[in-house]
Amino acid sequence: MKIGIDIGGSHVGVGIVNNNGEIEIKKETDLKNIENIENELENIISNSIIEILEQSKLKIDNIKLIGIASPGTISQGKIKYSNNLKLNNFDIIKVLKKHFNINMQIRNDAKCAALCEKEYGSLKRYDNCVFLTIGTGIGGAVFNGGKLLTSKKVEGYELGHTVIEKNGRKCSCGNNGCFETYASITALKNKIINEYKIRTNITGIELLTIINNELKTTKMKKIIEEYTSDLCIGIANFINIFEPEVVCFGGSFIYYKEIFNKKIQDNLQALLYNKELPKIEYAKMKNDAGIIGATI
Repeated sequence: MKIGIDIGGSHVGVGIVNNNGEIEIKKETDLKNIENIENELENIISNSIIEILEQSKLKIDNIKLIGIASPGTISQGKIKYSNNLKLNNFDIIKVLKKHFNINMQIRNDAKCAALCEKEYGSLKRYDNCVFLTIGTGIGGAVFNGGKLLTSKKVEGYELGHTVIEKNGRKCSCGNNGCFETYASITALKNKIINEYKIRTNITGIELLTIINNELKTTKMKKIIEEYTSDLCIGIANFINIFEPEVVCFGGSFIYYKEIFNKKIQDNLQALLYNKELPKIEYAKMKNDAGIIGATI
């Protein structure tokens, strides 16, 4: 048995993962004390692990590994920086070792989700893949010859922070015009909130309902067309560079598949150098991918 931890922008998921890559039990907790995020993460994760072990009638000695999936840049086992969580050089493994003295590892959350899909999900039968997790921001991973591409100092391949608009919108990373400022679900949500003058704290379900209800209106059509155009520019860049067999979408974007799937395919091919559209897939493991992938 292993324990997987998926740190998100708004919540933390902790689960026990068996040898077949299946989650036996999990607990999800909302992040509330963002101002004191390091203590908040320590308390949520340690308490969640204790709780799910008790429910499973297991002891920490029965666990081979604790794996952590975290947003941001991971280097030498630390969260070097995470813009969305305002973390800098946070040694989360050292913190958790005070509670549980067993083997631990940490990777970027998009890389963990990609590894899960490669091992158990939609990418299993492909060797050359681009994986995009689209939600609060955009994370990415690339497989070449079946192997996850990584850089030497940090995990790299920050596909969400490639620039698609010179002097464009300010990104949380400090640069302007990053892909995620135009094509994340947050970007889509903010556009709809501004255009429709609605409250800022709408849920993902509410956002999806609004889009579906307004889909045939001129205003919503324009929003969807602009978003699709920005999304396809970024995707086309990755395809032209890596020439993947498949592009796979993860994150909350999978719930918008019916709205965007055909539009992506209709718009994407014209932007490709070789004009050959790769297969489009969607994450099979959905929101469990981070927890499972953290343990691989």
